[in-house]
Amino acid sequence: MSGGGHGGDDPDRIDDEPSTPEPSVLCVGHVNWDVTLIVDRLPAPDGEVKIRRRHQAGGGSAANVAAVLAGLDLDASLFGSVGADESGELAERELSGAGVRTHLVEADGETAVKYLIVDADGEVMVLSNEGANEAFTAEDLPPGALTEETDHLHLTNQPPAVAAALAARAREGGATVSVAPGRQFAERDFTEVLSRADLVFCNRREAAALLDEDDDGATAYGVLREDATLVVTHGGDGSEAHDRGGDRTIVHDGFDADVVDTTGAGDAFAAGFLAARLDGAELERALAVANACGAIAAGEVGARVEITWERIESALAAAADGGTL
Repeated sequence: MSGGGHGGDDPDRIDDEPSTPEPSVLCVGHVNWDVTLIVDRLPAPDGEVKIRRRHQAGGGSAANVAAVLAGLDLDASLFGSVGADESGELAERELSGAGVRTHLVEADGETAVKYLIVDADGEVMVLSNEGANEAFTAEDLPPGALTEETDHLHLTNQPPAVAAALAARAREGGATVSVAPGRQFAERDFTEVLSRADLVFCNRREAAALLDEDDDGATAYGVLREDATLVVTHGGDGSEAHDRGGDRTIVHDGFDADVVDTTGAGDAFAAGFLAARLDGAELERALAVANACGAIAAGEVGARVEITWERIESALAAAADGGTL
């Protein structure tokens, strides 16, 4: 993974003018409209608590990653589906305003709406309708959206057959592929798409499912490419990257941060990691950038916050001085 630059492996240098075109990334997956409710605690049965703040904005893992990538000056596009309703229009308008090119299938039914309840510790509980965010197939992707000019394909939670078909197309065109299967990983068979991935993102729970043995003693981890990288996030405790090709594990302890809302932290993490790697960074630098992005996102309300290279470098400098992000 390489591209033109924001410092590469030098955390103190930000180039004003990239020497090569910015990498092109196509993100595929859910597009939601999020309604975030900030509370001090959940009510007891038959009880009531006050909503301290209400926030509405676009969400969905693929959409969140694309928005952060665009903010980091990458050429970001998004493929997914929405309903023919106001929530879908709002989600698409917000993405366009963030600089994301969209290829959205307009389906019957409602756009997926998530109700996110965030407590005083920043922990998130999600209520959702089924929505129209999986009403697309690989054949719905416009021919010009995934070409030899595409540097990277990022796949999030979606039907495994769709993800596998798109991953095959990407690899045929020379693009690298990352997969973040999300909460439904244990409920779906992602074996085929995992076998085509260069990079897999998961949290601790998803990593445990990846290592679960079936009746024959096989694991999903075993189908990964020999040169693949598995990145596991540990929330506020940092992250680690398992480099199968180099037979090594890189660990980053994360940063002290004032947590407000962890909703989009994992997506910001993935976007930061991808941006750094596509810029030519080594795994150590990529983990630091990714953890900084996750910490920045967790410090504000909503799934998407403005993340720039300047904010990342400021966060890394503050952490180096022993400060809190």
